[in-house]
Amino acid sequence: MQWKNLYRGFFMGISDLIPGVSGGTIAFILGIYDELLASISGFFSRNWKKHIGFLLPLGIGMGITLLLFSKVIEYLLEYHHAPTQFFFMGLIIGVLPFIAKHADVKRKFRLKHVVLIVIVGSALALTAFIKPLDTAPITTLTTTNAIGLFFAGWAGSMAMLLPGISGSFILLLLGVYSTAIGALSNLNFPIIAVIGAGVIIGFIVSSKVISYLLLNFTYTTFAIIIGLILGSIFVVYPGIPLGGTALVISVLTFIAGLFIALLFSSPKKA
Repeated sequence: MQWKNLYRGFFMGISDLIPGVSGGTIAFILGIYDELLASISGFFSRNWKKHIGFLLPLGIGMGITLLLFSKVIEYLLEYHHAPTQFFFMGLIIGVLPFIAKHADVKRKFRLKHVVLIVIVGSALALTAFIKPLDTAPITTLTTTNAIGLFFAGWAGSMAMLLPGISGSFILLLLGVYSTAIGALSNLNFPIIAVIGAGVIIGFIVSSKVISYLLLNFTYTTFAIIIGLILGSIFVVYPGIPLGGTALVISVLTFIAGLFIALLFSSPKKA
């Protein structure tokens, strides 16, 4: 068992609670992105036993974090929104040098890759101007809303594995984020189970698709990933805080996020 994945799961779980921050980005920071895709894809094959040692501690860390910190994240986003968002901006920006090196941008990227980065980054940045659906949290399951929650979990989990796209942000756009956070905060297990089932299916499908793309269209895929990460900065950016104290705290949290990303964005240090 790779028990150090408990703390990796902690960081990924925290990120998956934040609209705009991708668990895939955190996996890149921790240097486990390729292994994560391979383990999720391989777990649902005849060789599943060799992947459980990686996934089980990671899943435990994420699960505990989602249950324990959903209320904390609600509090931070409501009362300390800007410093929290600036912290995650630091994390996102800090991972870019590692990904650029991993993708061998200087030697392998051509003009078409740069254009793709701009297009993808701009498209994601524009989602910052999309008004999320304003829906009341679901507390009781029906056949209709259960189907909707299942597919929302599916869509959210596919986004979780892509660096730059936040699963929570997808849930927010679909009007399901408050339902998911409320279910975690109040331990509404039926709703957690339905969304969780969609998440698992999404993980299976998306891990295989992303692995195939990285293997067969490596640099094009990396260009898309870099574009997604750059675009997500605009999604997370909360604006300049009002007041000197809030601005100073936001700058400090940004620096802290940047430092942590640069510190951990190496497989040897993760």
